[in-house]
Amino acid sequence: QVQLVESGGGLVQAGGSLRLSCAASGRTFSSYAMGWFRQAPGKEREFVAAISWSGGSTYYGDFVAGRFTIFRDNTKNTDYLQMNRLNPEDTAVYYCAAGHSFGSSSDGANEYDYWGQGTQVTVSS
Repeated sequence: QVQLVESGGGLVQAGGSLRLSCAASGRTFSSYAMGWFRQAPGKEREFVAAISWSGGSTYYGDFVAGRFTIFRDNTKNTDYLQMNRLNPEDTAVYYCAAGHSFGSSSDGANEYDYWGQGTQVTVSS
């Protein structure tokens, strides 16, 4: 069992930056690939980014376009999503997730076994 807790969300102006964190419980964090998804009101959950167990490989949703970076620190049982050049379309609840697989299917929510409660990101224009 893994428990995930996101933090770092908030209100930011367009063009600004935020860093989200996802803290995981347990001693097996490095055995999980991690992902970030987001969901805006009235929209489906959308894949943002994923990172492999060691952090050596990453995968991003097409809309990211070089603005976001996912990384992890296995010594701290935490992964991060650095978001730059935010725009109002990035407004959503952001969720982190943990799963055992990593690859081309990492953009699918059903690849993940554990989810956090979400953190709100609001970008004002």
